[in-house]
Amino acid sequence: MHRPLIDPQTRAYLKGLRQDIVFSETLCGQPLTFHTTWGLFSPKAVDEGSRLLLDHLEVRPDDDTLDLGCGYGPLGLTLARLAPNGTSVLVDKDFVAVEYSRKNAQKNGIHNVEILLSNGFDQIGPRRFDLILSNLPAKTGKELYYLYFYDALERLRPGGRIYVVTITGLRRFIARAFEEVFGNYEKVKQGKTYTVAMAKVE
Repeated sequence: MHRPLIDPQTRAYLKGLRQDIVFSETLCGQPLTFHTTWGLFSPKAVDEGSRLLLDHLEVRPDDDTLDLGCGYGPLGLTLARLAPNGTSVLVDKDFVAVEYSRKNAQKNGIHNVEILLSNGFDQIGPRRFDLILSNLPAKTGKELYYLYFYDALERLRPGGRIYVVTITGLRRFIARAFEEVFGNYEKVKQGKTYTVAMAKVE
């Protein structure tokens, strides 16, 4: 059976879609250029939740940080710039996200990073962190959130912090879960759409 051919105009359109999307942003005063692709989260601009999270977290120059679910790297690479004397670990379960995070680290000249394909914490090993953050997906089950939170509890150093940003509709669940797991909860910033929350390990 003869397969219909794709017309040249459509073929040119598809070729364009396969090219990297490239844009520049300034995050926490750090100019960064990102290469992304269709299929990754928020491929044309850094999303509102990530921006809110970056605008309301505290990072020390020597913090060892973890970006859980890094996508193409806007959070973790910004942390690497803000904590030049620490190591920023970026993990994602999507190999395409990991590939683009590595590409963006290289293109922005960021070397104090480790970028791993990992389902949550399973490839991180016993290392410990001063700061863990995540832009939590809204449609992930609460069971997975608990896995993330308890794994974070075991990997945060004394005085370490976890920051998450979620849709505002999840804020009460996050408050209960943080109190249950970490014994404390702080609502750092509540916006109309997203809320940033933080807990500490004493």
